[in-house]
Amino acid sequence: MKTKYFISWWNLENLFDIRESTNRENWLSNALAKELKGWTDSVLQQKINQLCSIIRQMNENKGPDLLGVCEVENKPVIERLLNGLSPLGRDYGIVHHDMSDKRGIDVAFIYDKTRFIAEESFSHIILKRTATRDLFQVNFRTLKKKNPLIVIGNHWPARSAGVLESEPYRILAAETLSYWIQRIAEIRGNDTPVIVMGDFNDEPFNRSVTDYALASGAATNVIYARNARLFNLMWPLSGKAAGTFYFNNYPMMIDQFMVTKALIKSNGKIRIAEDESGYLVNIESFSEMISKGRYPNSLSFGRPAKKSTFNPDGYSDHFPISMVIEE
Repeated sequence: MKTKYFISWWNLENLFDIRESTNRENWLSNALAKELKGWTDSVLQQKINQLCSIIRQMNENKGPDLLGVCEVENKPVIERLLNGLSPLGRDYGIVHHDMSDKRGIDVAFIYDKTRFIAEESFSHIILKRTATRDLFQVNFRTLKKKNPLIVIGNHWPARSAGVLESEPYRILAAETLSYWIQRIAEIRGNDTPVIVMGDFNDEPFNRSVTDYALASGAATNVIYARNARLFNLMWPLSGKAAGTFYFNNYPMMIDQFMVTKALIKSNGKIRIAEDESGYLVNIESFSEMISKGRYPNSLSFGRPAKKSTFNPDGYSDHFPISMVIEE
């Protein structure tokens, strides 16, 4: 009988520590002073409570086996998040790395230690004049069959400076990702299962993803490619006009899963699970997260410093995504 694993990704939208945190360096406190005005311990706890109420519902109320997150400031806030997940009865572990992003937000993974072993992790720096988020790679192994599974978390540069103006920075991130996918294939073998997940701030059809990360929606092209390519699992959902993030009420599929060919080959030791409708990949848009009205935006939590958008009943400005794999 096959063992299934529920894997998810979520941009948690500015999960910062409190202003007085001893875990924050002085330069970051100065940089965030205006942004975190009114961000008290009680506000942080409310934000965590809201996030945990969604995470606990995932995987039919069992919670994820592996959860990738971004926009988290440090390990202490992730530990507080785990406290809110304690009703699940899971033995969760954390893999986190402090990055040099100018706002101090990181990528991290939460995993069930009864299902996975975290063997080693790597932070892949993106060479850019101003600091940006690294790519964060963790080499896992399943506890049951000891199969390797590599995951790479991404949070590519935002579009705030303009889509075209900022595109070269996402291309840099995509090139860095593609380089490490190729290196993994050379060092670990072509059939090494790798799951790439993250907030890419570009969609599956943007050239950073297709031309530089070498991600395609055509499985055959990925399986038989001579170089290491990625299969983008979000194409079917994009075709349904779905989105993980809404900009000006327009749905954008910027949170994505991409995988190496090992996960879509028929003889792969670890494969993406399927049912009659296709691969088990979803946007986790629970009803309480969806704003009322014509456009189904995700209810943002925001920050007290910007009172017009602060909503203590909100969650994040992104919807989580999920996939199921089996071995």
